[in-house]
Amino acid sequence: MLQLNISATAHAPNYLPQYYADSLGLFGERNLQVSATAKDPWTGVLDDLDSGAADVALGGLWVPAMFWNTPRELTVFAQVNHQFPKALVTRTPRTDFTWSELVGRTVLAPGIGGSAPYAFTAGLIREAGVDPGSITFLRDLSTPMFIELFEAGLGDAIVLDLVNAEVLQDRGTGYIAEEYTETGGLGPNSVYYCRTDRFAELSGRLLAFTAALEEAMRLMRSVDLTDLHPLLEQHWPHTPVEPLRRACARMLGSRTWDTARIDPAATDRWMRILLGERMIRQAPSFDALVDTTIVDQIGYPAATPAR
Repeated sequence: MLQLNISATAHAPNYLPQYYADSLGLFGERNLQVSATAKDPWTGVLDDLDSGAADVALGGLWVPAMFWNTPRELTVFAQVNHQFPKALVTRTPRTDFTWSELVGRTVLAPGIGGSAPYAFTAGLIREAGVDPGSITFLRDLSTPMFIELFEAGLGDAIVLDLVNAEVLQDRGTGYIAEEYTETGGLGPNSVYYCRTDRFAELSGRLLAFTAALEEAMRLMRSVDLTDLHPLLEQHWPHTPVEPLRRACARMLGSRTWDTARIDPAATDRWMRILLGERMIRQAPSFDALVDTTIVDQIGYPAATPAR
């Protein structure tokens, strides 16, 4: 049996299709054994690619984008998230929230796991015609630390993953004002990439992996949520059960797990957002950043164009 080692930036519910594929034996059916390790700090995924401890990294597309056209050559070949499963949480319930309400306010944007929560939020704000510079963002601290500070009174809003957003709603200390899977459109939030000089060597294993991942996504579209409860509780035994289940239901009801094929228009949009935040010097084209050879061999249709 072939071995594929994945180094991930987190062990997160939005990666559920990968864990579901493993639980169903879909990798094994393709003569593939997959191991996945979450790195802390997350930048260890790059060290693992360098050392050979990992064949593939799982994390944000913004990382290969930042390294594009540098000596570190990375090839992106598939995604696990077709949307950004995040939420803006405010202190009071809102049904008519607009981004302009944040002007002059303070927003907490956890960043110890990467810059995407802030960058995508700033991109949505800019797309709405509001200058992100008119809003104070506190960044670069961990999610648990910012949640504790938010509940103690710091800031007017906080950017969170859907599980923690649900946790705050249960506590009555925060309320989802903007769910990005509902209003944020499409975007390759979490992707798989490898060293470019190993892409050809790994291609057979990458094909088997991606085909199993896409099958898991297809099966999840018709699965009853209760069937996933044991898997959720196996992977996150210390996470409050009901918020975890509701967050999973939100992602299942969205387009987050639609396809392993990365959408060109959504990628170009993400590059424009990153360029607007000066996180990249030049926006790479889709073809420069993503190799579709693997997904092209699976044979399923391309994803619906980004809205």
